[in-house]
Amino acid sequence: MNRTILRREWFFNTRRDILAGAVVGLALIPEAIAFSIIAGVDPKVGLYASFIIAVMTAFLGGRPGSISAATGAMALLMIDLVKDHGLQYLLAATLLTGVFQVLFGVLKLGRQMRFIPRAVMIGYINALAVLIFLAQLPQLTNVPPTVYGLTILSLGIIYILPRFTKAVPSPLVALAVMTIAAIALKLDVPTVGDMGELPTTLPLFALPQVPLNLETLRIILPYSLTLAIVGLLASFLTASLVDELTDTPSDKNREAKGQGIANIVTAFFGGMAGCGMIGQSVINVQSGGRGRLSTLAAGVFLLVAILFLKDWVKQMPMATLVAVMIMASIAC
Repeated sequence: MNRTILRREWFFNTRRDILAGAVVGLALIPEAIAFSIIAGVDPKVGLYASFIIAVMTAFLGGRPGSISAATGAMALLMIDLVKDHGLQYLLAATLLTGVFQVLFGVLKLGRQMRFIPRAVMIGYINALAVLIFLAQLPQLTNVPPTVYGLTILSLGIIYILPRFTKAVPSPLVALAVMTIAAIALKLDVPTVGDMGELPTTLPLFALPQVPLNLETLRIILPYSLTLAIVGLLASFLTASLVDELTDTPSDKNREAKGQGIANIVTAFFGGMAGCGMIGQSVINVQSGGRGRLSTLAAGVFLLVAILFLKDWVKQMPMATLVAVMIMASIAC
């Protein structure tokens, strides 16, 4: 990588990229945890995935300034696989998903995005919004009345705070305020710590523990192909949106290969498949992020937060995460 490329893609906007990445990295925590819960896996699976995918796509993706991590679109497609076969089959499916995406990039299928009707894109986004909302209902069923109060208060912060300031993402503020309130008032409500163990170390390399036979391929192939296509559609849509916001072009075929390699690496480190995130990418751009450094900073700050703020993260009330997901479904 020569100095011209380093400056053009990495260090032309250093201070603002780092600050924007810090905001996005912190804001990714509740979303990664929530998406893990949707998929039916421990929060660390989504957190590891978000860290690895963000870092990998910072170097290999085709759209500087775009944010990729664990997403709701992908999590919703994993529910039945995890329920019927468990985490190890999800990791195997994530690996195969990445292989498909690399092949799509090598075959230069990214150029075919221009033939997808806008109505199809809108329909996809609207359907995703409905599914994300419905996935929150179990968290609001047979729970203490306090949960409903926290959810309403969290939604109030999320939607009212931006009228006064956008310096910090309102979902992050809601999460911080509601967590402090739950701890100070000793509220008896479900928390993130109730959902599973959070990571204390860097993710470790390991092969998916599944039989290497045709039966395994039969199980994971439909999921992997669907995840690969949906992931690329979401990533291309995200890249196109950032193209418009920054008035700069992106390389869709490089994006496909970058997403694929990121998912392959993720599978070997215990993470779920991910893709481009429209919401977080917009936050990044609006916070001043433009280059690859902002995406790298987002992944690094995410990892720092979960390793050094673990005790605080474990006490996050689930009610606020539900509010964040409801906001995401409405924003779609």
